[in-house]
Amino acid sequence: MATATATLVDTTKVTGRRPLHFNTLADIAADVEQLTKARDIRTLGNWSAGQVVQHVATTMNKSIDGFNFRVPWPIRLVLPLLLKRRFLTQTMSPGFKLSGKAEAEMVSPPISLEDAARNLREAVARLQRESKREPHPALGKLTAEEWEQLHCRHSELHLSFLLPVS
Repeated sequence: MATATATLVDTTKVTGRRPLHFNTLADIAADVEQLTKARDIRTLGNWSAGQVVQHVATTMNKSIDGFNFRVPWPIRLVLPLLLKRRFLTQTMSPGFKLSGKAEAEMVSPPISLEDAARNLREAVARLQRESKREPHPALGKLTAEEWEQLHCRHSELHLSFLLPVS
């Protein structure tokens, strides 16, 4: 008996994403609050709106608590030198594939947008009150300010796949 498998969207080819630019964690939280007020959310990628927002929240919390995976050492050696500034200042490109261990840690099972938005509010509050930051799994040690800029770029990428329907 054959089983049906879901066709994954090639996120590198998705068009119609929202153009977003965040300067602060508060900007991210405000955008998510607006999403929770929409009548519906059209998703352009492979994750539900709740999974997208939860992924952003998880990344924020992991920047304080630490990640349980790291990219291979040659990448950790070269990436900060070549691409750190770009990751902090320029829009991220879609289509990055997480390793199996990273995916298990960073991709949420189904979750409601409301629950994920609450988790994001809590993650933003933690980042604003706690000074501790753990190394990024690929970029290594980042300051709190660098982490905030990385969260802004990361959130711009993921939240751009969510289109609110009035």
